Amino acid sequence: MAPENTSSANPQTVLVTGATSGIGAEVARQMVARGHRVYGTSRHPDTVADPIPGVTYVRLDNADYDSVTAAVAEVGAVDILINNAGESQAGALEDTTMSAIEDLFRVNVFGPVAITKAVLPGMRERRHGTVVMVGSMLSSFPVAFRSNYAATKSALKAFALATRREVAPYGIRMISIEPGTIATGIGDRRSIHIADGSPYAQEYETLAAATRRNEEQGIDAETMAATIVDAALAEHPKPFYAKGNSAGIVFLLRRLAPRQLILDITARKHGLPRVKI
Repeated sequence: MAPENTSSANPQTVLVTGATSGIGAEVARQMVARGHRVYGTSRHPDTVADPIPGVTYVRLDNADYDSVTAAVAEVGAVDILINNAGESQAGALEDTTMSAIEDLFRVNVFGPVAITKAVLPGMRERRHGTVVMVGSMLSSFPVAFRSNYAATKSALKAFALATRREVAPYGIRMISIEPGTIATGIGDRRSIHIADGSPYAQEYETLAAATRRNEEQGIDAETMAATIVDAALAEHPKPFYAKGNSAGIVFLLRRLAPRQLILDITARKHGLPRVKI
């Protein structure tokens, strides 16, 4: 089915977080191509290596709530917010410090929530707006050694789905989107937490190798971004979208199969054998 509104005769103001690479950069590019005013965030907007024509870059650090306030004030009225910026983390829960976990939640959850809170008053007053939370299919299909990252993405999904009805009377649409494995090179920027001599080291290396293979074969940023853009511009968007990793089939299986079977299949996809508990 074709998207209900792929372009706009009346350009909207779109704020895309993490717009300097990967999915965020491609979302920004596609929004510009569809005729919208696009602002992209970066922690260092003056040094963006490959700026996208038509995108205005503003400083925003998800972990710095003061920068959130300043960025939204600089942009002004936001019609569409794409909460895409975040960090990736892997490792054993036992080996990960609480400060590292808290930092990840600050960037991946509290930052997007702060940005959303900053744009909601204006959207409510204008009775129009869209907020997209870009999560991960690891939220629906969690796997060992990705617990903290999966938990942050699950929190984003819960915020989006729970808030959807809360803000709907004011013309605001909340959308949760789960990308599958994406070939964006994010694995090269992932923080790893495995202690020296960790009993988890061998199995983590097995998972890491499988993850690298999966990411090399993942869908490209352009394809994923098109799903996000179509959802954000749709006249009546669904509450939830997923793309990649044969999403239609695996989500059907998730509804029909026992939970433990899904966990075992997900582990196997990442190179880990089933362990009977």
